[in-house]
Amino acid sequence: MTVDRISLTDFLAALGTPAARHEPWPRFELSVEGWTGLRDRLAAVPAWSLLGLWGETGMVHLALRDDTDGDIAVASLTCPQQSFPSLSGVRPAAKRLERAIQDLTGLAADGLDDPRPWLDHDRWRLRHPLAAVPGAPLGEPAPYPFLPSDGEGLHQIPVGPVHAGIIEPGHFRFTCQGETVVRLEERLGYVHKGVERLMKGRLPEEAARLAGRLSGDSSVAHTLAFCLAVEAALGVTAPRRAQLVRAVMAELERIANHVNDIGAIANDGGFAFLLAECAVLREQVMRTNERCFGHRFLMDRVVPGGIAVDLKQEGRQALADLLPVFAKRFRKLVSIYDAKSSLLDRTVGTGVVSSDLAHRFGAGGYVGRASSRGLDARRMPGYAPYDELDFQVPVLPEGDVNARVWIRIREVEQSLDLIAQILKRLESGPGRAFLPESHAVSEGMALVEGFRGEILAWVRISDGGRIERAHSRDPSWFQWPLLEAAIEGNIVADFPLCNKSFNCSYSGHDL
Repeated sequence: MTVDRISLTDFLAALGTPAARHEPWPRFELSVEGWTGLRDRLAAVPAWSLLGLWGETGMVHLALRDDTDGDIAVASLTCPQQSFPSLSGVRPAAKRLERAIQDLTGLAADGLDDPRPWLDHDRWRLRHPLAAVPGAPLGEPAPYPFLPSDGEGLHQIPVGPVHAGIIEPGHFRFTCQGETVVRLEERLGYVHKGVERLMKGRLPEEAARLAGRLSGDSSVAHTLAFCLAVEAALGVTAPRRAQLVRAVMAELERIANHVNDIGAIANDGGFAFLLAECAVLREQVMRTNERCFGHRFLMDRVVPGGIAVDLKQEGRQALADLLPVFAKRFRKLVSIYDAKSSLLDRTVGTGVVSSDLAHRFGAGGYVGRASSRGLDARRMPGYAPYDELDFQVPVLPEGDVNARVWIRIREVEQSLDLIAQILKRLESGPGRAFLPESHAVSEGMALVEGFRGEILAWVRISDGGRIERAHSRDPSWFQWPLLEAAIEGNIVADFPLCNKSFNCSYSGHDL
């Protein structure tokens, strides 16, 4: 095997030592020299995409995937000097993750060109909450130093963090020349919840409830990712019926969010009719969730080992009643969108994200797929039951607001068909496999496709069965930076339209 053809796993194996009991993909512990060697290799192999980067006391972990063959592996570096070489120069999506690591663990990213705090606004009761010995707050917060812009006739428009309506907090600093946006800079972290620290020491069943509240609109997806990571660590496989019912929940969640976004995008384009009609469709899904599983947002229905609530016969009938009615009405709304020239004038060519940027930042979901990056965790690496289901992953090259709408439309259509396929396969059987009471210290990782894109979850479980460390990475980490690029050169009035077409999660990003 030549060096140019070496696989990701083989490359890491040559650099480091394999860690014991890390499933289903290997983890390798590297030296500083090995870490810098990996950094150099990443500069030469753009197909090795960043899946996640997180820290704990005295150590950082990097998850990578080869987008050409799906090979996945994790590299780890012990940091006795409380620092690690930055990877942001070769993977720009790592920049905010490294800033978050500095805030949470106190480990410094050497070579990071933007050392400003990211999650920590100096409002927490302690600093570096994931460090061995957390510190006291610094005191009165200093003003956040936004990046400067030079040029003739520039002015700034601050927006947020408090917004009109029901929306999470985030600050947007626009630098404009007239109405044209020259630069947008985001500041997030206002809804940091300390979930990863709260998970430590809890039983997996307890921590799963926290995972389901990282981002409430993606409760199923985040909980599923966490549970699959736990199951991988403990060598447990959920029963087939549980796998199928989990997928029903995941697709219902995907449909509800996509149809809501389609209406909201149209509303920001001045077409409130579509918002009202899409709100009716979303409400039908939410009421079906309640009838099938007893919760509109499906919280706490996915649990380690399987499901907490099964799909009864009346629930199956509710789904059978919903699917054809929803599909017929949705098709009519799609035709209305496609025929509304005044709305298309707002969405076509607006907020473009280039394919190059989508690949460089590893963006997934409708943001990536609307810009030619057609990855879907249900396909690669894949997980049950999607390996036995037939579905398409829509991909478009335009990268604008309109393309992101059409990706959502096609995904709703695919999700409706997936639910119909699952109902035909649903047979009787147990809904849960119970976790072992005793085991060695073990680690697990999972990648799940939420409605926004890929969610990564990683856990380490002690021999006593409790969480030692858990990390979740929401898709929004790799999408928020692209919103800044998408609005550049557009007018200020198009920002709500661009922002809604991304619909990044504040809560899922802020942990």
